[in-house]
Amino acid sequence: MNAYPRPPFPKQPQPMPGATASMDPVPDHGETSYKGSGRLKGMKAVITGGDSGIGRAVAIAYAREGADVLIAYLNEDADAEATRKLIEAEGRKAVLVAGDIQDPAHCRAIIAKAVEQLGGIDILVNNAAHQASFSAIEDISDEEWDLTFRVNIHAMFYLTKAAVPHMKPGSSIINTASINSDSPSPHLLAYATTKGAIQNFTAGLAQLLAEKGIRANSVAPGPIWTPLIPSTMPEDKVTNFGKQVPMQRPGQPAELATAYVMLADPLSSYVSGATIAVTGGKPIL
Repeated sequence: MNAYPRPPFPKQPQPMPGATASMDPVPDHGETSYKGSGRLKGMKAVITGGDSGIGRAVAIAYAREGADVLIAYLNEDADAEATRKLIEAEGRKAVLVAGDIQDPAHCRAIIAKAVEQLGGIDILVNNAAHQASFSAIEDISDEEWDLTFRVNIHAMFYLTKAAVPHMKPGSSIINTASINSDSPSPHLLAYATTKGAIQNFTAGLAQLLAEKGIRANSVAPGPIWTPLIPSTMPEDKVTNFGKQVPMQRPGQPAELATAYVMLADPLSSYVSGATIAVTGGKPIL
């Protein structure tokens, strides 16, 4: 628990959406630590935002548990290629699909590609997100507000709606919520609002899909060290990122992977409508 880096961190501004290799320290995605045991053997997973951060850690874990993986990402080709190599090193199939999930047609194309290239979908991880920090509501443009909702919650609806007809009983949908779902940061007003919507969407979805035998759950991360942080937050926030939680450090993407594996595991067949908090000791209500 104490082996991971603690703030203060160096100043390291990046343009959105950020790049893993430019981070100091470089995040741990479980490249050397995660050991699989075949819990997802033969399954097929779609992960949005799977090129870096939490998504990369989940992709590594899923591949090591025996799943083939489609990675949907915006435009970070270097990160996506690095993740592809990690998946293929486990002898699993990796499919990369670049593009903007704001577009409902692109969301449908992602699912169609998964069905074509992987042969189906057993797990959908809606993880991609947009955030930006603002000190006053007047600073949030109409366009920024709309963008945050289109990426964070509208795309989740489009992807889920397209995927469900291809999912068999025992399939799983896992949505990335946030500690902001229950404890919203005022500087992340738009982002936090969408994360509250995601938690509510997941709870309703679990009830709606129960008769189909499809489970829906969410993971609520606390402060996690990903490229989103230096590319979207003020430098002083980055320097002290994670200091506010009881563990006094940010979580590493690798520390979330087991939650996503557990929720996808067919043995978790009675777990639906749940939110798993991975918050460094800070409770969510």
